[in-house]
Order: sequence, then structure tokens, then C-alpha cells
Amino acid sequence: MAEKKIRVLVAKPGLDGHDRGAKVISRSLRDAGFEVIYTGLRRTPEEIVSSAIQEDVDVIGLSILSGAHNVLFPKVMELLKEKGADDITVIAGGVIPDKDIPFLKKIGVAETFLPGSSTEDIVRWIQENVKSASVKEMT
Repeated sequence: MAEKKIRVLVAKPGLDGHDRGAKVISRSLRDAGFEVIYTGLRRTPEEIVSSAIQEDVDVIGLSILSGAHNVLFPKVMELLKEKGADDITVIAGGVIPDKDIPFLKKIGVAETFLPGSSTEDIVRWIQENVKSASVKEMT
């Protein structure tokens, strides 16, 4: 049986209006062989979690520049748990102060990629740390 591609939802939560980085990451992940769904700008945590569940994704990539990560990311994590979808790996990227990363890890964000992170590093991290949903079901 052919292995199912890893599915990644790239989301821009909150009122953040800049998405060039998210689009670059989305293209890089697609070019690396992942299936990528990009939600577009200004999504609520509820919209992000609903889309992730509907699309049966393996990874949610939250991209943020607005500084609201300590409010929006916990809400996403809470909703995933409430909906029984906390097996979805959540990664974060954007402008996130180093001092906030331990809090994000504590609430369940698996990895944080700061400005200057290479797309190759992000692709490699996902390949090494995430199994597709079909592989998870079989194990």
C-alpha cells in the first residue's frame, strides 16, 4: 500500500495581515511532497481547528507576526483537545520572542520556527517527526 502524503494546514490566526512567509512555506512544503491547505488571512482558532479536522490533516502550521500567539495558540490547542483532535501536530512560525517558546511547548506546540529558519529545516523536521494519518491508524 502506498504511503499517504503528510497533510499540512497552514493558518494565519488573528488579525495578522501579512502572509508572504506563510505562502513561501506553503509552496516549499508542497514542493517537498506534502499536501498543503492554506487557510488565508485572519482566521479564528475555531475556523483553524474546524478546517484541520475537515481536511484530516497531520500538521497545523500557525504563522503569526502580530504578537498574539500567547492568546491565540492556547485557544487552538484547547479546541483541538475538546474536539478529540489533539493528535494533530502543531508547529508555529513567525515573530515569537524566545522567552515565549517554553510556554508554547508547555501547551503542546511541538516546534517553533523563527524568522531566518530555512524551509529545508521545516521540511526535514516534519519528515522526521510526523506520520501521516493513514500510518497512525495502522500502528
